This record gives sequence, structure tokens and C-alpha cells, in this order.
Amino acid sequence: MNHDTPTTPAVPVRIGIVSISDRASSGVYEDKGLPALQDWLTRALKNPVTFEPRLIPDEQERISATLIELVDEARCPLVLTTGGTGPALRDVTPEATLAVAHKEMPGFGEQMRQISLAFVPTAILSRQVAVIRGASLIINLPGQPKAIAETLEGLKNPDGSQKVHGIFAAVPYCIDLIGGPYLETNDEICKAFRPKRK
Repeated sequence: MNHDTPTTPAVPVRIGIVSISDRASSGVYEDKGLPALQDWLTRALKNPVTFEPRLIPDEQERISATLIELVDEARCPLVLTTGGTGPALRDVTPEATLAVAHKEMPGFGEQMRQISLAFVPTAILSRQVAVIRGASLIINLPGQPKAIAETLEGLKNPDGSQKVHGIFAAVPYCIDLIGGPYLETNDEICKAFRPKRK
């Protein structure tokens, strides 16, 4: 079967989305992370998506337990988190993510910081990581909805051509390689890159 031109309908996919915030999880203010993740993924993917949303406080053990539940029990091939990746004392999302990892994927964090540096010099303070657990990819994203979209989608030139690739362009192929479902993207939002088969 040639994956370059799938003729079968897009396969349904289950995606875990986790917003990590003490204040939003306790109701002090409205969470904006989960709606931002859901909106972008709905626009970017052709696959029918079932979301597994979680809103939790900045507690390392709770974050790790949530990631394990989404991967091992809910069987999400992709889990995206938002929040808790800065240098503040309560920011423990990267530590909680690395604690459940089988493999680290440092290129994702490197590229996210590179994209954010185009906007703010404080991007070097972000500590987002990405890891593989079993057959699932877990990625820490920034906390702000605008930054979430920028890091996933990348930066475009005025004519619409891609200036800097967003990280999501590499996600479908990564999930192919670890045995997950075939993700199809809407090219105008984010064109997935897969090496040409010989």
C-alpha cells in the first residue's frame, strides 16, 4: 500500500490534550489551552478526532499519572500538553513528561524555541520537551494560544509560503515510525512531511 496517496477514508484518531494550570484547574480563570489545542487540531487534521481533554494543576506526580493514563489506558497515539514549561518553581511539566518517557525527542523542543525566538527573546526560558512512551508521542507546547498555533504551524512568508516549519509537519511521520495511525493533514494549515518512497 502506498501511503503517499491514500485512497481509504482518513482513520479515526484519539488525541490526548492536557492543560496544566493551578489557577485554571481551580476555577480562578477560564482555561484557554484546551480550546486552543482542539481548535487547531480540528482545522489541521483530516482524520476524525476524538479528544481526551484533561485540565489539571501544576503537580508533577499528577501530570505524570495523567500522561500514563492517556497513553496506556486511553491509547492515545498523540498527547499534547500546554503550560508549566517555564523556569518558575511550579513549572514541572517537562520533569513529569521525562519521568514517563521511553525515548526523548529533543528536536521538537529545539524547533519550538527557534520559532518562538522570532517573536520574543524570552523563548530561551521555555523548557518544552517531547518524548515517546510505547507507541505514543507526547509533546509539551507553550501556554499561550497564539504561541501554540505558531509552534505547531510554523511561520509563513507574506505570500503564504513556509518560512519556518512548525513542529506538527514532522508529527505524522513520527507516529508512522512508532506504529501509530496514519495522520492526514490539511495542507493549507500544516503540510505533513513524509520522505518519498523509492
